[in-house]
Amino acid sequence: MDHDQARARLLAERAEVADSLRDAESAAQRDRAASDVPGDAVDAAQPLVDQGTDEDITQSLRERLAAIDRALHRLDDGSYGRSVRSGRPIPDERLEADPAAELTIEEARQGS
Repeated sequence: MDHDQARARLLAERAEVADSLRDAESAAQRDRAASDVPGDAVDAAQPLVDQGTDEDITQSLRERLAAIDRALHRLDDGSYGRSVRSGRPIPDERLEADPAAELTIEEARQGS
């Protein structure tokens, strides 16, 4: 994948993920506040469930943001497009599907 194209896609996704993360963190704060409001037992449980879901979403978004930042760093240091594990080239098709890919398909299937 062309590095300028990769950078543009990564920066666009980074902005989108950062916006989503801000929204999710706001939702989590609202759910935490709602769980502190007295109510019946059924009503009290829902904000706690929502809060757990919000935390899962925010964690996932933080992980994606970190992956994007690592990909941008690899672009800067010249190692973009190569597996962080083996150094083998990551096929363009994989980078098209996920510009922040860190491993080849085979390595990703093998797990961490």
